Amino acid sequence: MRVVYLLLAAVGTVLPYTFFIPYFADSPGMGEILSTLFSNGLTGGFTADLAIASVTFWVFVFHSGVKRPWLYVLLNLAVGLSCALPAFLFARSGARGDGSPRT
Repeated sequence: MRVVYLLLAAVGTVLPYTFFIPYFADSPGMGEILSTLFSNGLTGGFTADLAIASVTFWVFVFHSGVKRPWLYVLLNLAVGLSCALPAFLFARSGARGDGSPRT
């Protein structure tokens, strides 16, 4: 499973940035970014869902006992949950040495 987690973390980095780079290349202001995130019910729902999932992930990471939990919060903020969650699972599965996550 460790290889799967690592591959998902890589894809979870590359794929979002294929959308982010062209958007941020136009240098939108914070107001435009926020209005785009909540431009309609669909994007607002996805934004709210992702925000709640991210905060839940942060709480879980800080209570999981993994080393450097702040690293996964930074990954979540800089790239997204699509990178941070598989990276966390990769690190956590390696902590046991047998490839399976701790319970």
